[in-house]
Amino acid sequence: MSLGELQDLERRYAVPTYARNPVEFVRGAGARLWDAEGEEYLDFLAGISVLNVGHCHPRVVAAVREQVGRLTHVSNLYYTEPSLRLSARLSETSLGGKVFLCNSGAEAIEAAIKLARRARAAGKLVVLEGAFHGRTYGALSATPQEAKQAPFAPLVPGFEVVRKSPDALRAAVDEDTAAVLLEPIQGESGINLLSDDLLAAAREACDQSGAALVFDEIQSGMGRTGTLWAYEQTGVVPDAMTSAKALGGGLPIGALITGERLSDVLQTGDHASTFAGGPVIASAALAALEICADPDLLTRVRELGERLRAGLGALPYVARVRGRGLMCAIDLAEGFDAPELARRALLEQRLVINATGPATIRFEPPLIVAAADIDEAVQRLDRLGR
Repeated sequence: MSLGELQDLERRYAVPTYARNPVEFVRGAGARLWDAEGEEYLDFLAGISVLNVGHCHPRVVAAVREQVGRLTHVSNLYYTEPSLRLSARLSETSLGGKVFLCNSGAEAIEAAIKLARRARAAGKLVVLEGAFHGRTYGALSATPQEAKQAPFAPLVPGFEVVRKSPDALRAAVDEDTAAVLLEPIQGESGINLLSDDLLAAAREACDQSGAALVFDEIQSGMGRTGTLWAYEQTGVVPDAMTSAKALGGGLPIGALITGERLSDVLQTGDHASTFAGGPVIASAALAALEICADPDLLTRVRELGERLRAGLGALPYVARVRGRGLMCAIDLAEGFDAPELARRALLEQRLVINATGPATIRFEPPLIVAAADIDEAVQRLDRLGR
């Protein structure tokens, strides 16, 4: 089927919520993609931080193939080994509490909201300017972006938005606060790192008030920043955290992970999900988690992140570079348009990147990317500015 025929099907049958680029990808391996015409692309977006292990990693593929031939689904009314092994590994590699598995990042945020409100009934949730936590109603209510919220008002009540200031955050948190919910690195707003002072203020305010501190690690987790979880580099340990995106190795899964204090807050019947933790997805996630937790891989992520940021900073049209590990962004110099540059990179240089705003481009290559791939991506970007 041609690209034109696919576009016709989209116009006729798909709800028009996506602005797709005019490329059909049909195959992927590692950090490479191929379109229907056989053209090869260098992927520096990884499905928006989903393919941290790369496209079609052999260990993920093998785990899925083995499990899908034995059992695909029975529901959570019965035991299956992969989901409980995954819950154990997530707990052991992070906060040490208990795990609720679900199907996406937004669902993980919804579970976190319910956890916080179950621990402190009717309590408010404090969120930060620039945050993005998802598009379902609770997650959207925690996402203070007018363009995303306004068409769907009224939203879920009880959310308070504060500036990214330690003093502002401390002033907002009190005994009526159920939780402070934040991303240690704000991904959708352009890879903006929250300061250590702000994170420490959040921890202090929650300790004093009894509120829960919840980290959204949906985009920053699974080795993306050079440690398995981004919080490990901050000196601040949250009471709960969410994971998704890269957790499934390319398949859809999410998780709410608690520390010990909140591990028994949600009780039988409080929350559920039909497909959550199914054996096929959980098997893929177990494989992906083991790959991303490898200490040698994490060291390489930190080293390659420095290499990528140095290369990006040398480009003539780049005004600013920021990031941690292989979670990076650039702000463009005046006169350059980020969406247009990202489109040209795709169509002219076969480089997959993403604009998060009019002047910002995001880079999140697979963690298995090679140093030569980093250099090649920078060279392709350099050609765009000439």
